[in-house]
Amino acid sequence: MEKYKTLYTDLEEEILTITLDRAKQSNALTAQTIDELKEVIQQVYDDNNIKGVIITAEDEKAFSIGVDLVELQRLNELNSRKFAENGQEAFALIENCHKPILAAINGDALGGGCELALACHLRIAVENANFGFLEGSRGMIPGFGGTQRLTYLIGKARALELLLTGEQISAIEAKEIGLITHVVSYQEAAIKKSKELLHKIITNAPLAIGACISCTNTVYNPEEDGYQTEANAFAHCCQSEDFTEGIEAFFEQRHPRFQGF
Repeated sequence: MEKYKTLYTDLEEEILTITLDRAKQSNALTAQTIDELKEVIQQVYDDNNIKGVIITAEDEKAFSIGVDLVELQRLNELNSRKFAENGQEAFALIENCHKPILAAINGDALGGGCELALACHLRIAVENANFGFLEGSRGMIPGFGGTQRLTYLIGKARALELLLTGEQISAIEAKEIGLITHVVSYQEAAIKKSKELLHKIITNAPLAIGACISCTNTVYNPEEDGYQTEANAFAHCCQSEDFTEGIEAFFEQRHPRFQGF
């Protein structure tokens, strides 16, 4: 286990679990938390021993209630923009990571906490978790990419309703509208389900996993031709040793031994 100021990590069976560790503050996000997340996720990019990631929190009630309000009070126009851009950079690292990153949402995911969950590739939540954006009642808006990712996931009209009203929705409703992918009964089950999904994912070729993540992300980038990106990625995979191994393993009726290139 590696301990940071606001979170800790644990690597087991090639899966890195990142746990937010500010339970007394309902895991409110600070600049320190954002910086630590960036540091850890960069390690995920670089460490071949890490095949997948789970982000969760040390609390029975809250995944994260959003950005720390005490810290927000200190912001002015200049440093608030930098604060938002730093958060966007951290969450983009998560979204664009070539390794699968899942959110095991152990409790309420509000504001910046919901934005963090949205940046992950898949989201599993406990049934008593609530989701919402309360920023409007505090005279602000989401700043870590929430307006963009929420709209991508659930559509403009439903996203605007949540953003403009500040309404909180349950995990069941969040699943119905596509905000999350699975609902479980308790925190340990969220971790268990996340690990089950990751073990299924990481048995596949790492190059193919990364290519799928990259190609699906281009759907929401108007400056990129997603079809061309897909064709390029397809060609790249077909030239890889993993492709050769996967085909040979199929014909030899054995489990493939992928190397990631």
